[in-house]
Amino acid sequence: MFLRYNTRKKDGKEHRYWSVVENVRLRAGHPTVLYLGEINDVQQAAWRKSLEVINEIEQVTEQIYLFPEDREIPADVLNGLRVKLSELTLQRPRVFGDCWLGCRLWDELELGAFWRQRLPDGKAQVPWFKVLELLSVRQLAAPGSKWHLHRRWFLSSAMDQLLGEDFAVAAKNRLYECLDRIDEHRSALFTHLQARWKDLFGATYDLLLYDLTSTYFEGEMEQAPKAKHGYSRDKRSDCRQVVIAVVLSAEGFPLAYEIMPGNTSDRTTLQLFLQKIQSQYGQARRIWVMDRGIPTEEVLQQMRQSEPPVGYLVGTPRARWDQFKERFENVPWQKLRDTIEVKLLAEGQEVYVLAKSEGRRQKETAIRRRKLARLLRTLRVLRRTRQRPWKRDTLLHKLGAAHKEAGKAWGFVKVTVPKARQPVNRDTFQFQLLKDKLQDAEQRDGHYLLRGFGAGDQAAPLWERYMQLSEIEAAFKTLKSDLQLRPIRHHVELRIEAHILVCFLAYCLSVTLRKRLQAHAPGLTPRAVLESLSGILMLDVHIPLADGRELVMPRYTQPEAEHRLILEKLGWDLPPQPPPRIRRMRVPPTANKQERKGKM
Repeated sequence: MFLRYNTRKKDGKEHRYWSVVENVRLRAGHPTVLYLGEINDVQQAAWRKSLEVINEIEQVTEQIYLFPEDREIPADVLNGLRVKLSELTLQRPRVFGDCWLGCRLWDELELGAFWRQRLPDGKAQVPWFKVLELLSVRQLAAPGSKWHLHRRWFLSSAMDQLLGEDFAVAAKNRLYECLDRIDEHRSALFTHLQARWKDLFGATYDLLLYDLTSTYFEGEMEQAPKAKHGYSRDKRSDCRQVVIAVVLSAEGFPLAYEIMPGNTSDRTTLQLFLQKIQSQYGQARRIWVMDRGIPTEEVLQQMRQSEPPVGYLVGTPRARWDQFKERFENVPWQKLRDTIEVKLLAEGQEVYVLAKSEGRRQKETAIRRRKLARLLRTLRVLRRTRQRPWKRDTLLHKLGAAHKEAGKAWGFVKVTVPKARQPVNRDTFQFQLLKDKLQDAEQRDGHYLLRGFGAGDQAAPLWERYMQLSEIEAAFKTLKSDLQLRPIRHHVELRIEAHILVCFLAYCLSVTLRKRLQAHAPGLTPRAVLESLSGILMLDVHIPLADGRELVMPRYTQPEAEHRLILEKLGWDLPPQPPPRIRRMRVPPTANKQERKGKM
């Protein structure tokens, strides 16, 4: 990179505008990295440009006039300074764009004002709400541990400039102490966010999506009573976990979540959330959309009999399809899309929707056939071993491994194993494919049954509402993959819940960005935008002054075409460049050593 100026005549006078450009020649010229602005030449006072600078030596803000070192300062200028542009250096490059975007989203949701009221400063050196903003923005932009934030990430980011705080905001103990103060305000946060999304996007809350997930821990977790072994959705049954139940609006805005012990059964959670939503948001006619396995018959009956009645739309086990199979055969199919067909059947207060998806049928059939083919190959290999016959116990071990790998496909094969003390041969070890059972299963592939009450009486709208459960699945994927909710490495229960709350705040920022992009740039994802804007860096421009001091100008790099397009779609502008500072020239340590050595 090198320094370059452009000359422009204005009002009969010559002006020079300085920039730092890359040492790469393109068709349009050298790409501009930093724009430094105008530095005065010898001009009349009416055309001289002043600069507001923070004097760190005297702790005051003053107006100064800058002149290049090859120009004399006019006699009528009292506070003029000559800058040695030939000795300009660029120091401390750090990420700016994604951090600024996170802070912009934080302000969009008015989270600063919310937490400022609930996290009093007390005797803290840094306001707690700024520490929480740092934790949340970091979890959005570059998720990782609190220790890494303290040791590396803060210094490599522009959060000090964006928060107006020095390294004290990222002190290790301060980060962990902040976690101890936030979880008690969770309910108030839910109410605040609901109001903000309603104001920003006109969000509605008459249709609620409900589902559960789990997240696991590293360690024994002796200080966390909720950490239990249970059904792991992360395929980590060896680790303790907690279960997280989440409620989303139809648009994907999170309304509430609850952290429960890791061995909690799905069927025991819905009653708690029904009461929680009613107590926090009041009683209203709402429709709950859930997957099968969550509600029990008792809870569904209570929802029908409550006042006002609570609607629901839930998936139903396929075994219930047999109960209405003959009646469904007399109902014609309604075609919704090229590969989707539905039927509707009224049964008392409820309606049942049978949906058929050709794409889902092909997928389910292909998965089953692939597992069956692998299982049959394994069984044939076990039967072909003649030179060294298997012992019965060895055969049972290998069949157990094949059973685990085949999963539900094992049920379509009948396996006969030798009895105790019998040899393993073709007579005692046999297997047979259950073709009738397989054919019946393939006829059911691609079909699923929905059960609804108070959610409508038309098949197409009911199916579309149920498909909105994909919003909550996407939320779980974002939390676990993009925002690194798992694994949790805290061992104290209060900080475990606070870590989940920080990830929840980061998800709120992400979903707000996603809704902005859906309206103006639907082809972009929040993660893609964050990665793109992370290319906007901030650097400190150090310019020595003729009097021995130096001028430090923090400057973010010029946005490229891709960045400008994203900002234009979002309707946001980058903030003004930070104010320059004047300070004493810092002598490198090597120079000090040489100076002392010379005096000796």
